[in-house]
Amino acid sequence: MSTVTLATKSTSNSTTSIRKSSTVTLPSRILYSMIRVGDLDRSITFYRDVLGMREVKRETFTEGRFTLVFMGYGDDASSPTIELTYNWDQDIYSHGSGYGHMALAVVDIYAACERLENQGVTVSRKAGPMTHAVDETGAREVIAFIKDPDGYNIELIEHQLPQA
Repeated sequence: MSTVTLATKSTSNSTTSIRKSSTVTLPSRILYSMIRVGDLDRSITFYRDVLGMREVKRETFTEGRFTLVFMGYGDDASSPTIELTYNWDQDIYSHGSGYGHMALAVVDIYAACERLENQGVTVSRKAGPMTHAVDETGAREVIAFIKDPDGYNIELIEHQLPQA
């Protein structure tokens, strides 16, 4: 678990107040991001067969009438995952205006988009450089957007594999 010692200094006119050694325990890693799905088998098939994830963990709550399936790229539940929440009595959800998208890295974005389109996946933004460059670096990531079976946006970002 990570801890950070905060030291703050605020100056107002000639008054200076210093607070030192306030230790705060901070979160240490991302566990998962949750989305609600209308058809659990369809969603598992998409994340497994189309995006190459594996089912890391499954939790069934018969009394609560819901199932959680954690999908990810890691070997165990200590890697970040996507939690697919399936409520047994509901199969349609609205995404609202607060949800944006999740992002996944891919080595060859153009080939990936071609493969996804051939599998019937909706590519809602074709692969290509971002319209705007980062102010600080001038970089323009090469991105694409696809939709999962429930209509959630997934951004693909081209990333090269680390050199061995």
